Amino acid sequence: MASIAEVARLAGVSPTTVSHALSGRRAVSEETRRRVQEVMDELGYSPRRSAQNLATGGTRLLGLIVPDISNSFFAELAKGVEEAAIDAGYNMVLCNSAFNHDRELLYLETIRSRAVDGVVYAAGSPTTHREMADSLGNIPVVLVDEDVVGSGACSFVSDNAGGGRLAAEHLIRLDHKRAVIVSMAGLASSDDRARGFADHWQSHDLPRPTVIDGDFTYDGGYTAITDVLQTRSDVDFSAVFATNDLMAMGVVKRLTESGLRVPEDISVVGFDDITIAAMTNPGLTTVKQDVWQLGFRAANALISAVGAEGSPPAERHVQPVELIVRGTTSSRSSDTD
Repeated sequence: MASIAEVARLAGVSPTTVSHALSGRRAVSEETRRRVQEVMDELGYSPRRSAQNLATGGTRLLGLIVPDISNSFFAELAKGVEEAAIDAGYNMVLCNSAFNHDRELLYLETIRSRAVDGVVYAAGSPTTHREMADSLGNIPVVLVDEDVVGSGACSFVSDNAGGGRLAAEHLIRLDHKRAVIVSMAGLASSDDRARGFADHWQSHDLPRPTVIDGDFTYDGGYTAITDVLQTRSDVDFSAVFATNDLMAMGVVKRLTESGLRVPEDISVVGFDDITIAAMTNPGLTTVKQDVWQLGFRAANALISAVGAEGSPPAERHVQPVELIVRGTTSSRSSDTD
C-alpha cells in the first residue's frame, strides 16, 4: 500500500510538503498541490487520519460534555454540535456526566489526555473556573447552555433571565397571584431563570414566590412539588414555574395525582420546549430555546479558533427565547390570596 513518503518521492517534494498540501494549513503552490494530487490518484493513495493528524498537530476530534443525554434537550444540543463538526471535517466524542460533579471533572481530564482539538462544555454541576482550567489545561473550550462563573471563556447561552420574565408575565396576565418556582440551585441557567421570574413577579407587588429545589429530572419535579403539598394544609398557590420541562412534567403528574386539575386549579410553565412538551396531554406551556442553534454556533466558534490555532474570543453570546403557550396554563379559577 502506498505511503506518504512514496507520494512525496514521486511528486518530487518532501513528505512535509505533501502533508501541507493535504491539510491546507500551510501555503503550497497550486502547481505543487496539483502534482501531489495526481500522484495520489495514480497510486490510489488515501491519506490516513493519523498521518494528517501528525502533519496538522491536531486530531480533527472535538469533545462534547453534556449532563444528561437521556434528556432530549441535550440530544438536540449534541445534534447541533455534530452537524457543525461534520461540516468542517471533524469527528465528535460525547461524554455524559449525569449531573455528577466528580464525573464531570473526570471527563474534562479524560478529554485533555485524549488530545482532542477542543471541547464544547455544557456544565451540569457547579464547576469552578479553577477546576475547569486545571482539568483542561490549554485545550480550547467553548461553553454552551451554561456559564462557568469567572472562567472568561467564550459561551453561547439562552436569555435565561428573560425567559423567566416571559413566564412570569404570562401568569400575571392570567391573574395569578401566588407562585412556586421549582429550580436546580447552583446551576447558573436555572438560577437565572428563577431570578428573572421572581424579580418580575415582585415588580408587580405580588408575594415573593416560594422556591423549592429540584434536580432537572422528571422525578425531581415530582418529588419537589410533593414536598410542598405535604407541608401545606391548603394549596395557597395557583401557578408553578419549573426551570426545565422535565421537572414541569413531573409537577403536572404529581398535581394530577393529588386531585388538583391542571390548568383549572394550578397552571404550570416549563422551560426548554423539548420535543415531548407538545405531545403531553395537556400540552406544556413553556419557554422555548433554539437548542440546536446553540450547539451549532458553539461548535463553529470552537472550530474557527482551532483552525486559527488560538482560543475562542472571550465573548458571551446570548440567544433570544420565546414563550410557547399550550394547555397547562389558564386564568385562575378561584381566589387563592
